[in-house]
Amino acid sequence: MLGKGAGLGGIPPAEGAPPGGTGYLRNLKHDLPASVVVFLVALPLCLGIAIASGAPPLAGLVSGIVGGLVVAWVSGSAVAVSGPAAGLITIVLSAIAGLGYEGFLLAVVVAGAVQILLGLLKAGVFAYYFPSSVIKGMLAAIGVILILKQIPHALGYDEDFEGDLTLYWNGDLGAWHEISFAFEHIHLGAAIIAALGLVVLLVWERVDVLKGLRWMPGPLAVVLLGIGLNAIFLAVVPQWGLDGNHLVSLPSGGFVDLASQISFPDFSRIFEAAIWQTGFVIAAVASIETLLCLEALDKLDPFKRRSPVNRELVAQGVGNMIAGLLGGLPLTAVIVRGSANIQSGARTRLSAVFHGGMLLFAIVVLPTVMGWIPLAALAAILLHIGYKLARVEVFRKLFGQETGQWAPFVTTIVAVVATDLLTGVGIGMGVAVFFILRANLQVPYFIHHSESHKEEGHRRRISIELSENVSFLNKASVSKVLHELPAGTVVKVDASSSHYIHADVLELIEEFAATAAARSVEVELIGLAKLAPPKEGTHETTSTPVGSGALRHYPAVRGAR
Repeated sequence: MLGKGAGLGGIPPAEGAPPGGTGYLRNLKHDLPASVVVFLVALPLCLGIAIASGAPPLAGLVSGIVGGLVVAWVSGSAVAVSGPAAGLITIVLSAIAGLGYEGFLLAVVVAGAVQILLGLLKAGVFAYYFPSSVIKGMLAAIGVILILKQIPHALGYDEDFEGDLTLYWNGDLGAWHEISFAFEHIHLGAAIIAALGLVVLLVWERVDVLKGLRWMPGPLAVVLLGIGLNAIFLAVVPQWGLDGNHLVSLPSGGFVDLASQISFPDFSRIFEAAIWQTGFVIAAVASIETLLCLEALDKLDPFKRRSPVNRELVAQGVGNMIAGLLGGLPLTAVIVRGSANIQSGARTRLSAVFHGGMLLFAIVVLPTVMGWIPLAALAAILLHIGYKLARVEVFRKLFGQETGQWAPFVTTIVAVVATDLLTGVGIGMGVAVFFILRANLQVPYFIHHSESHKEEGHRRRISIELSENVSFLNKASVSKVLHELPAGTVVKVDASSSHYIHADVLELIEEFAATAAARSVEVELIGLAKLAPPKEGTHETTSTPVGSGALRHYPAVRGAR
């Protein structure tokens, strides 16, 4: 079963699929090390998001475990990793305050059911309408945010490890204030661990002397280095040592105590309108974030596989229902985890499954050992991921393209960094749509003009050829061309090559033809009858063009040839 890529939820081979196919056993040597990296990235993020959401830390870990052990199996994506969503923090905070925790969990269950319905209704097609420049801008923005958010932790300021991927909050400067404060109060031990960790990550695959250690993922080496250095600092230079909130902190007490901390939804409130309203809001936001993430990860995937978006919505719905039933936070596919998965060499969904198992093992068996890991070491890992997402090459490539490509890219980066993920992407989409509309208004891609001047007394002949598809976006261009024709012109509107003309454009041509006689413009129509069946009592024939006097009533106009 494991040796077949088409196993449970198997990923169909795609163009550029991994060498040897998509079988799980064949790719185990790639997926297992990658899962360690994803686990190390996900562990503090699960805790940080839960705390920032006003929920118990265990709730974030429950969602991370469900995202790995459940969603990854149901999903059709080879590289996506699901977990608690930073973009939902504000919604979760408000929901817990308004509904209570048990009511909030019921809303999460409702959200999961709604997502399953959206997947069955094939609403995932929405993902294909995100412009590439906006997706690239979103990835670069997340890279920038990761770098800015992790600088304080690399310097030893660990009040908010991950937060909500937002640099501004509560009317304050947020992360900007943290960066300033961290530089004023540098913890040498944390700074040394983070700096050496970054060096290790940058040279891990490049220096031949480390070739014998490459069986170990670079991020794992950074974590072990951080643990070792901190032990030395505590023994030799105690003031450089890290403890307390500078280390990973897991709920402890054994399996029985952990189980006793789990909350469950209050189904007695299932008919409350507020529960359903919150559930629909969570479902909508979580689905949009998931589709954005999926589109972005498909672009990062070195094998260029396409993830089934509708199946992903169903998978997320199943995951959210189970997470809600077990006291967890709502989850989505998460770009930070997914990009770490890809950059660490993962090839199949097994990496995400393993990471979920590791989260479960860590909180049940190894909470004390996990408490040895310095947050500065994890900050180095996230700084490296941020650097890869916001590479200089990405900016250079986009700036070399037309304005309609780099303007939405830059706008998305600035907007996401200044606001939040969904707001920033929405602003970027608005700019992208503006350039699309402007291009259609100024340069009508679907209209071709060819002019030939033949003296017929004092008349001039102009030919306007419509292309295969003429959308409503071309209405302004068509109107401009027709109404700027000089008096005494013979104009031929040729739609013989057209397969589709929007009704608004057809109506525009009708209105122009009906009033053309008053401007001494003679109209010749070709091919419009096949696109717009004539109204009752009208027809378009293949006779010669009629004189301008016959154009008073457009329905009586007969086309030429």
